[in-house]
Amino acid sequence: MTGEVLRTDSVDAGSNVSLDDIANRPVLNVNATNVIRTWQYEDSTLPRRLLSITEQPEDGASRITERFVWAGNSPSEQAQNLAGTYTRHYDTAGLNLTNSISLTNVPLSVSRQLLKDDVNADWQGNDESAWNALLSPEVFTTMTTTDATGMLLTQTDAKGNRQRMAYDVAGLLRGSWLTLKGQTEQVILKSQTYSAAGQKLREEHGNGLVTTYRYEVETQRLIGIKTERPAGHAAGAKVLLDLRYDYDPVGNVLSVGNDAEATRFWRNQKVDATNTYTYDSLYQLVVATGRELANIGQQNTSLLHPVISLPTDNSSYTHYTCNYIYDEGGNLTQIRHSAPISNNNYTTDITVSNRSNRAVLNTLTKDPAQVDTLFDQGGHQLQLLPGQPLIWTSRGELQQVTPVSRGAQSDKETYRYDADSQRIVKVSTQQTGSGSQMQQVIYLPGLELRTTQSGSTLKEALHTITVGEAGRTQVRVLHWENGQPDGINNDQIRYSYDNLIGSSNLEVNSAGKVICQEEYYPYGGTSVWTAKNQTEADYKTIRYSGKERDATGLYYYGYRYYQSWTGRWLSADPAGTVDGLNLFRMVRNNPITWEDSDGRMPRKRKREPEFENIEGVEFRLTLSKKRSTVVVKDNKGYLVSGDRAVKEKKPAIRFSYSQNLKPTLEAIFPLMLLMMTLLRIKAVSYR
Repeated sequence: MTGEVLRTDSVDAGSNVSLDDIANRPVLNVNATNVIRTWQYEDSTLPRRLLSITEQPEDGASRITERFVWAGNSPSEQAQNLAGTYTRHYDTAGLNLTNSISLTNVPLSVSRQLLKDDVNADWQGNDESAWNALLSPEVFTTMTTTDATGMLLTQTDAKGNRQRMAYDVAGLLRGSWLTLKGQTEQVILKSQTYSAAGQKLREEHGNGLVTTYRYEVETQRLIGIKTERPAGHAAGAKVLLDLRYDYDPVGNVLSVGNDAEATRFWRNQKVDATNTYTYDSLYQLVVATGRELANIGQQNTSLLHPVISLPTDNSSYTHYTCNYIYDEGGNLTQIRHSAPISNNNYTTDITVSNRSNRAVLNTLTKDPAQVDTLFDQGGHQLQLLPGQPLIWTSRGELQQVTPVSRGAQSDKETYRYDADSQRIVKVSTQQTGSGSQMQQVIYLPGLELRTTQSGSTLKEALHTITVGEAGRTQVRVLHWENGQPDGINNDQIRYSYDNLIGSSNLEVNSAGKVICQEEYYPYGGTSVWTAKNQTEADYKTIRYSGKERDATGLYYYGYRYYQSWTGRWLSADPAGTVDGLNLFRMVRNNPITWEDSDGRMPRKRKREPEFENIEGVEFRLTLSKKRSTVVVKDNKGYLVSGDRAVKEKKPAIRFSYSQNLKPTLEAIFPLMLLMMTLLRIKAVSYR
């Protein structure tokens, strides 16, 4: 009666039943794998706040997977602005403790404790000390400071490294700095300038490199990204990356050229760094051409070894052509790769189910009627390759991959996630000639803790500081506590410069010298990888689409894993049919133009707001003597400019648009910017 969806049935993701109470709070969910999930609240004499979440698998015992402990009203809790909020959240990864909250509702101090190894979340009983006994003793605390509007000013990670940010009058990032624990502050982003439309025009980083962006006048599409060492740089002036984009009238990328790369010749063929793309009438990519290393071989789960040829690259390159074939449901069914000069010709066939959009490599099965047996009822793939089983959690998260099965001595990679299904821990175990080796990664805000153990001996302890605000560039600092390898400096700063969809093309150190360069096939495999040396190349973790590539060959996006050798997601879209009825299709089969930030929804990377999947859009223009703003609001709440939250104000002018006017909203936005300029409006607020 309230219009809420009670049941969904999907040939890809199975059936899902959800029930809410009279206050529209969730109380029961039964997913496609028959996991029963229930929510428990305070009784009617109290504020009816959420207390716990219980899960019961079809063939398992009931477990309390989440507990919420709410703050009281003591003077100490009031002093930290905690009164009336839940401060302790026992979840599927351990304990998340909120120590302090700002007046703008931004957490200022948060601590994380992880569950002990091999312990699953089950917060039974009411004795909190028993819950704490399940936790590892180490506590990781992250602290932040904000300005009066809630904008992040500083972040101090769990190991004492401090990041600092500054913004211009429009609330856009203009600079960032990093202070490693016990060291002096150093510049990461020296300056950043924007156009009147809020698009980046120029970035200068702490390594002295300058990146400039060019846009098409009529459409404001990005047509050029140029990264260079300018005149006067200590390492010498040089253009390191110079990407040039051409589009068709509707915005599909037709070609990408890198003018920083020299034209090469090999076996009587001219090879330049230009990729071209052809689409069908549905704008699906059907033909791609480019260059690859001459001895690269067939793309699979293994990562190409880099060619150690920098700073002078004398590698042999050749042309390739890829043809992509799709069925009527938008499933990629075949990839034909051709490189005649190097004789690197192969075909990848994908078998699609005759009852759904589920599909696997034909090495798993050639029979469409058998494909669904390789998935569970919720649309989670059960084998990566033949003999490589996959295990999933009751929440549909990938829990374990077994690349090599040897019983108790199997090579495996396991994962643990928090309550938001974001990966917190990754553990890889391999058997070696001298025993077992374990590599662990703990993901924290602004920090990754990476350790390698051989048996009981700690071989390496690496802190990777991930700079959150560095312009378009991803910046990572490698700090070794133990086991620093030869040939690489401690506290090495690695600047990763990307392309239109965020793929890491170029890594440069703090002196402005190239560490490695990488190019990709359209759906994510590596076609070119050259490096200064093997040691530095081994520490590159961010690759295609700016995502981490695991040892399994899978890319981790946040809510899903991606298999680049088939151009498909490993599981059905947890967001449902927000991007169409095919829940496995990757970025609308147009991976050059579209990207996916977290595995749920493709988008085009641009500064203008995109009104995607909004049921009702509310548009507000507020004019005043001190400040004038435009606020766009969707059915879920207020939208923001960058990371700045916008508080509601009574509008002087108010427009309402329905979803079918989405194209109109996007079309009139440039006119809105012009109007704002004439009226001296300082900011546009959107998300």
